[in-house]
Amino acid sequence: MGSEIQRIHQLLVEKKISCTDLVQGKLDELTKSTSNTSNFLLTDYALNLAKKVDQNIANGKEIGILEGIPFGIKDVYLLQGSPASGSSDFLRNYISPYTATAIQKLLDAGAIPIVKENCDSFGHGSSNENSVFGAVKNAVNEKLVAGGSSGGSAVNVAKGYTVFSIGGDTGGSVRQPAGYNKVYGLKPTYGRISRYGIMAYASSTDVVGPIARTMEDILMVLNVMSGKDYHDQTTINSDNISLSDCQDKEAAQKLKVGYYKSFINNKAIEPGIKTDFMALIEKIKGQGIEVVELDFLDSETLVSTYYTLAMAETASNLARLDGTNYGNRITGTNLKDTYAITRSENFTVETKRRIVGGNQVLSQGHSEEIYLKARQIRDIITEQFESEFEEVDIILSPVSPNNVPEIGNSLKDPMTMYLSDAYTVGFSLGGLPTLSVPVGPSTGLQVTAAKNQELKILQFSNLITA
Repeated sequence: MGSEIQRIHQLLVEKKISCTDLVQGKLDELTKSTSNTSNFLLTDYALNLAKKVDQNIANGKEIGILEGIPFGIKDVYLLQGSPASGSSDFLRNYISPYTATAIQKLLDAGAIPIVKENCDSFGHGSSNENSVFGAVKNAVNEKLVAGGSSGGSAVNVAKGYTVFSIGGDTGGSVRQPAGYNKVYGLKPTYGRISRYGIMAYASSTDVVGPIARTMEDILMVLNVMSGKDYHDQTTINSDNISLSDCQDKEAAQKLKVGYYKSFINNKAIEPGIKTDFMALIEKIKGQGIEVVELDFLDSETLVSTYYTLAMAETASNLARLDGTNYGNRITGTNLKDTYAITRSENFTVETKRRIVGGNQVLSQGHSEEIYLKARQIRDIITEQFESEFEEVDIILSPVSPNNVPEIGNSLKDPMTMYLSDAYTVGFSLGGLPTLSVPVGPSTGLQVTAAKNQELKILQFSNLITA
């Protein structure tokens, strides 16, 4: 499948479609959809931009590759003048005062945002059921969850309602829903794309990530959004990646591949996922690519470490939401009562669970025993990744050890939901780039490389999907 962005660009340039009709058609599809992917449609905003693109084309002006391309935004990003609810009651009526850097770069390139997309509230979830707007339905089977927290973004891409969407990945929130819905989802190197203007969940692992139906489209969007930003001191310089380099099969054939025995021999992995993954490994070996087994921490340790740190950071980040400066205020009998009622009524059960857990691990008497120990383990994880990427170029793993659950099941058992992130959270803790590719296991294949090695990921992904 070739680039969808390139295909639409060509249709616009050749005047075979108008941008206004294109955008209106996508908005109509979103309105009729039963997948529950949309929190807010940006109808007037999008159509006004589309008219400008049509005028430019009519006047003979050359348009950029992203100009006039409709895209979706996970509802944790700020777009000036539009709603940004985080799929929460707390911010249901909040209007963005400015625009996130990553989104502004897409606007500057001429892309057109058409929808703020449903997600787990504040990114807290792996199924997109923890939303005040209701569960998003899987694009392949509506009885199944969409994955989370960027489920609305992944389903919109899979259904073709958006050409691409911008999700957010903290512990797997782009990769897992992309895998569940058979599309591509990239978690770039931590710091490659500015986090300015995204609602913070766990600041040390939050990244901006594109979701699209082709590797080529992922690449184009990545190049536009990447780069340093003075608003975000964690951002890094990065060079654009060329499509020709990504399509260099000779270079891809030379990449050395590893996979974790602890992931594949884990008793929690579904037999079908293990079988499909190992079948793919054998296929890769058959192409003459060297594959080695690696040892790693068990997945339970990774999940425990990640959630200890993530809950601590979200408890800190969400402390600002008290109804005084931000969000929906519910007045009580006194100030303390007002704070308590406001936070109790406006946060979802899952968000409250994570705030309570975070405050617990940060509390006196527990921080050294739990929180600081988790930070030490994170350092060990980072060091091991550095060592392993001296031996291999790529690490492969299933996106999830579990089959896609039915809607309703994850809400009954939060621990099972947390464990569904077992194969994604380690790479988040290491700040590594990793791409969910719709091949191999039913929940997708995860392709990971060392920091700033997105090119290797895209090269290898292009090779195995060609």
